[in-house]
Amino acid sequence: MSRKPMLSADGSAPRGDDTGCTILHVDMDAFYASVELLDHPELVGTPVIVGGGATRGVVLSATYEARAFGVKSAMPMSRARRMCPQATVLVPHHPRYGEVSRGVMEIFRSFTPHVEPLSLDEAFLDIAGAVRRIGAPAHIGDLIRARVHDEQGITCSVGVATTKFVAKLATNAAKPDGLHVVPADAVIAFLHPLPVGALWGVGERTEEQLHRLGLRTVGDVAHTPESTLQRALGMATGAHLTALAWGRDDRRVVPDEPERSVGAEETFERDVDDPAVIHREFLRLSEKVAARMRQQHVVGRTVSIKVRFADFTTITRSRTLPGRTDVGREIAQTARALFDALGLQRARLRLVGVRVEGLAPVEGYSRQLTLDAREHGWREADQAVDAAVARFGVGAVRPATLVEPSTDASGQAPEPDSTT
Repeated sequence: MSRKPMLSADGSAPRGDDTGCTILHVDMDAFYASVELLDHPELVGTPVIVGGGATRGVVLSATYEARAFGVKSAMPMSRARRMCPQATVLVPHHPRYGEVSRGVMEIFRSFTPHVEPLSLDEAFLDIAGAVRRIGAPAHIGDLIRARVHDEQGITCSVGVATTKFVAKLATNAAKPDGLHVVPADAVIAFLHPLPVGALWGVGERTEEQLHRLGLRTVGDVAHTPESTLQRALGMATGAHLTALAWGRDDRRVVPDEPERSVGAEETFERDVDDPAVIHREFLRLSEKVAARMRQQHVVGRTVSIKVRFADFTTITRSRTLPGRTDVGREIAQTARALFDALGLQRARLRLVGVRVEGLAPVEGYSRQLTLDAREHGWREADQAVDAAVARFGVGAVRPATLVEPSTDASGQAPEPDSTT
């Protein structure tokens, strides 16, 4: 899927004033279909429908080429096939979608810890704390779009606004593959021309009731006395719709529950085929994952790696350890072993990643020592490193092999780390 530049006549991106617009809504474009195209690049630019069953199933997703024929998500597959008989139909691969989703969410969390996933393919972000560090909200949105495209091979759209409700509507205006800012002083002008169905919480039944009252647009709702809406729809619904119609939404971004896994990945600036460079990268990522685990006071038992080739083909491998760990060196040894077992012969890699799953609280966890193990070892060393980092900053202490910047096959250092 090609990226859509949002350019004006002078070649610049048309953006309103994003001051105070610290809520982002990010939504992947035709997510499930886009992920399938990563594994079927020959179908790019053609109508593709993802769904199960020839007659009884429903459409999970469709490319924009198929949507042009009227195909929509949740539509019966039988109807979708009639509307677009030339489409290629692919069965869903849910583990693959979960893998890409985790990578996308990691990108979000590298900008802010305040990420509220709504599903596998969309989330709200509160970037108030990132503006001073990274830049203006629209700039952050552009960075997110670029990294999702570069690291995951798919596109996303971003809505930038002062509230969750308006940000989500802004994303709809940005699709596909764009970014839309609704300035704080332009919220009413943006909202009022929209149909009443755009209001959060208005389903088919409520929409019919509003239409019976002669209300067709959000502006119509806004200029209807709240008491009238409450008599027709109920006290709570009437008050809710009045607030939204005037752009009022007090909901905050609520971060998701504690992670079930901890991971990190790196997209190289240039494709890499040097095993030594890749081994160093696995060590660096493993140390970062282990540090995050210790910060969260968890230990994990299953180590997995992700390897993405230059053509975006992606494979994963995992291994369950005899006991749980939060030691970077142990995670790295397992990750390297998994990579070496692939038997790749100078294959050019675009991305590598490390993840630890099977997390459990570190409290009450006793480390099982081997007969020849020392009482104090790598875990104690890692804890000493944590103390040094807390006092002197990231990078104060690191493994000797990582003292010099890791370089790719062309001698270039990789881009800044993409971990969360």
